[in-house]
Amino acid sequence: MNKLYPSAAAALDGILTNDMVIASGGFGLCGIPERLLDAIRDSGVTGLTFASNNAGIDNEGIGKLLRTKQVKKMISSYVGENKEFERQFLSGELEVEFSPQGTLAERMRAGGAGIPGFYTKTGVGTQVAEGKEVKQFPNRDGEMEDYILERGIFADLSIVKAWKADETGNLVFRKTARNFNLPAATCGKVCIVEVEEVVPVGSLDPDAIHLPGVYVQRLIVGAPYDKKIEFRTVRERETA
Repeated sequence: MNKLYPSAAAALDGILTNDMVIASGGFGLCGIPERLLDAIRDSGVTGLTFASNNAGIDNEGIGKLLRTKQVKKMISSYVGENKEFERQFLSGELEVEFSPQGTLAERMRAGGAGIPGFYTKTGVGTQVAEGKEVKQFPNRDGEMEDYILERGIFADLSIVKAWKADETGNLVFRKTARNFNLPAATCGKVCIVEVEEVVPVGSLDPDAIHLPGVYVQRLIVGAPYDKKIEFRTVRERETA
């Protein structure tokens, strides 16, 4: 089975539909599937729900799709640094489901493992718990405490960014770019990955593989990439 496609548009062909749920890897601008997000924007699909830690920044990452009004709902944790996100949310144009970062990662992981729900203490007594089932379980000291039910995320499509892949789709993520990419990759019916390099089968150390190729249906090579920086902070050059 050939998993390698010539472009992001080709890899997404036949997959994209309006109103689908997409799990997207990345954290800020680190490890985001840039080429796939551009291709989704160019496809013109609308009514999308994205499960992602954040929506990038204005005109970068998912922020590009916010500008074109293709996103209906965000399931996110951190939503700062994006003025268009803020504007759409406050004006009622964008539905937002806030989820703590650890909870969001676990919801993706649970979906990938076929687990429809789990209980957690995170968010108990806050707005996060509103409308959710509450149950009591004993803590480590045997005392009963409240836990809230969180639902696993089952996405129609997963899009992620990895550093290297072999031809069967075994993936290696680079340092902090591993972030949400791994759990996001597992919870979609179809997983499409963009990588910087594809190497022959057998080239990767089996102990260094972060995600087995069984989770990956399609691959593209997205390199070369430009390193984008959210905030550039510099000091004035000292005079000699």
